Amino acid sequence: MGKTVLISGGGIAGPALAFWLRRGGFVPTVVEVAKGPRPGGQTVDLRGVSKVVAERMGLLPAIEQRQLHERGFEYVREDGRRTAAMPMELFDGAGPVAEIEILRGDLAEILADATPDVEYLYGDSITQLDQDATGVQVTFASGTQRRFDLVVGADGVHSRVRRLAFGPHEQFVQHLGGYSSYFTVEAPEDLNHWMKVYTAPGGLWVGLRPDHDPRFAKALLSFRSPVIDYDYRDVAAQKQILQTRFSGLGWHTQHLLNALPDAQDFYFDSTSRVAVPEWSQGRIALVGDAGYCGSPLAGHGTALALVGAYVLASELQQADHTRAFPAYQRRMQPYVDQRMELPPGGIKMAMPMTALGIKYRDTTTRLMTSKPFVGLTSKLMIGKPDAIDLPRLGGPLRVPAEKTE
Repeated sequence: MGKTVLISGGGIAGPALAFWLRRGGFVPTVVEVAKGPRPGGQTVDLRGVSKVVAERMGLLPAIEQRQLHERGFEYVREDGRRTAAMPMELFDGAGPVAEIEILRGDLAEILADATPDVEYLYGDSITQLDQDATGVQVTFASGTQRRFDLVVGADGVHSRVRRLAFGPHEQFVQHLGGYSSYFTVEAPEDLNHWMKVYTAPGGLWVGLRPDHDPRFAKALLSFRSPVIDYDYRDVAAQKQILQTRFSGLGWHTQHLLNALPDAQDFYFDSTSRVAVPEWSQGRIALVGDAGYCGSPLAGHGTALALVGAYVLASELQQADHTRAFPAYQRRMQPYVDQRMELPPGGIKMAMPMTALGIKYRDTTTRLMTSKPFVGLTSKLMIGKPDAIDLPRLGGPLRVPAEKTE
């Protein structure tokens, strides 16, 4: 077709969309504000239809080579003793730890490597979008201007494309009452392939996840809070927020705080939900977290990004944007609604404010994973099959229920 498409965002959704568009005859360009593929990051998972999409991309061998083999999730006390645990195999990979877990940076690198014929503009971003009947004139922060047939925002919760073409951030992003940070530290103990979380009163989470190298671990610091005023570009100020919030806590908290100043892969953001009623405006559309995000509490962010990119590219291969963009939303909407649902109790259940609340959560977790209830819990974890038909040339292919989790 030869249509030019500018994709804002070089994380997961952007390169995945570029992959499928390039194979459909389009000419995609990806612009990414970072100077290159972002390393590290939190652990993400592949399950259900997202695994099918990765398989169709031919990426499963590369993903499986770099996946993290986690045994499960456990809560620990201040002294490190386990209070409750959810082994991965207990729920057939449908629990907090999935069958395929991979660092976000590793998956992004795999996607970038899979798109060698795509133009990437690293270290730049979009500052202005002017669309008319025949295309979109794009102004970049570098000062250059280029014209594209279509523009897609795949640039996350704080999407610049969404802000420029759809409306202000506050119109579409709902704060769910917390903040989280991720970074790499030297492992303070042998995690033995477990994700471990220590919870302190006040809604404070201190977590560690395994890394490829057992000498290191992926740290997680999360806390409950109403909206706080901070500069998202001021990393030093964000690190100071964490120093203040977590000072004096037990377990390995001080070890993580000591590593904060030198953390090179530091990430900090609010726990937020993104809901945009219409995912397209003229020649501009949204995919992944930019248009629909249930927050880390709901999970499935990587799945929504991969599946959304696949469906959008499929619809664009069959029709022009005036029909493809609405068709993309119609096909994706039931799946998005399903995967944006928050777990029972939401952040209040996961991160209690009191010692009694923590004890109640741990007791409930032990009960759910005990022999009398594990069957019922497993059914609840697996839930309903993914509410989507993945399109193929010649008609849709329904994913069998047994492959959905």
